[in-house]
Amino acid sequence: MPTLEKEVLICNKLGLHARAATKLAVLASEFDAEVTLKQGEKSASASSVLGVLMLESGMGKAIKVIATGKDAKAALNAVCQLIDDKFDEAC
Repeated sequence: MPTLEKEVLICNKLGLHARAATKLAVLASEFDAEVTLKQGEKSASASSVLGVLMLESGMGKAIKVIATGKDAKAALNAVCQLIDDKFDEAC
């Protein structure tokens, strides 16, 4: 199973707050892949809203997105795109 990773910057004003974490968890759950987020020493499954919130990722923080499994490439691209698009929030 391939493992892919990419570092992205949280660039929306509110960071990984509840609504953004929920969007991320729903998206990550759509793929046949395990998606993990890592910030410093902390890591969490991207499909866990609570886990994502526990990362305490605010605006300007860099996180590593790691995807493993059959859909790793698609999952990695989709999650990174959601983060780059600031979780579709108005600025």
